Amino acid sequence: METKPSDALAILKLYELRSETVMRQARAWFFSEFQPTSGLEILGLMQSGEKQSAFYRMVSSHWEVAAALVNNGGIDEKMFLESNSEHLFVFAKLQPFIAEIRETIGEPDYLSQLERLVMKADNVEKKLENRRRLIDRWNQAKGAHN
Repeated sequence: METKPSDALAILKLYELRSETVMRQARAWFFSEFQPTSGLEILGLMQSGEKQSAFYRMVSSHWEVAAALVNNGGIDEKMFLESNSEHLFVFAKLQPFIAEIRETIGEPDYLSQLERLVMKADNVEKKLENRRRLIDRWNQAKGAHN
């Protein structure tokens, strides 16, 4: 696919959306406070109606939409992958629970666009492992401060 100026504008728009105040709060919560232990826990959160439910849905759906745009040719894949890595972090945090969520809700395509895009990354397993180690270090550091 040939890169177009509109690809750059779309990537910038996605970045701009991530900078919106409530989305920044949602992302901060997702990265620092959201520590799921099961798919059922995530589903319970989603159905809770709490502020964190909205935060989870904002972050996960933002990256699902961004991935769908890339996967369907709306944004140049190479440019997107070279300018973003947050989607890898989001997927690394959710991947252990996605199969359980899909089975429980009967939707085998839940977050499938994100998964498809992430799996295209070079050395993806190593990158996901690195992100999970980073998550573990952040959790340990947070525990030491509490």
